[in-house]
Amino acid sequence: MRIGVVAAEAALATFARNVDLDEDDYEFESLINPAEWPLFSLVLDTLAAADPGDDRPLDERRADALRDLARICLAAKESTPA
Repeated sequence: MRIGVVAAEAALATFARNVDLDEDDYEFESLINPAEWPLFSLVLDTLAAADPGDDRPLDERRADALRDLARICLAAKESTPA
């Protein structure tokens, strides 16, 4: 499933503004502003969706989704002419 670059950038900005990576355990929904949660959740859940046969736990898929989100934003930035 594809997500838009604008949605990815908004979700990554939301994550950066709201999540403290020094915390050991956190629940995204309690950290993200309620007004920003729907878009963030949609993007993260889209990227973290399990493929058939993928038995990784949700937390692991979400961690991979965040890395994918950062890669999407970086690739979009690098492909945009200055």
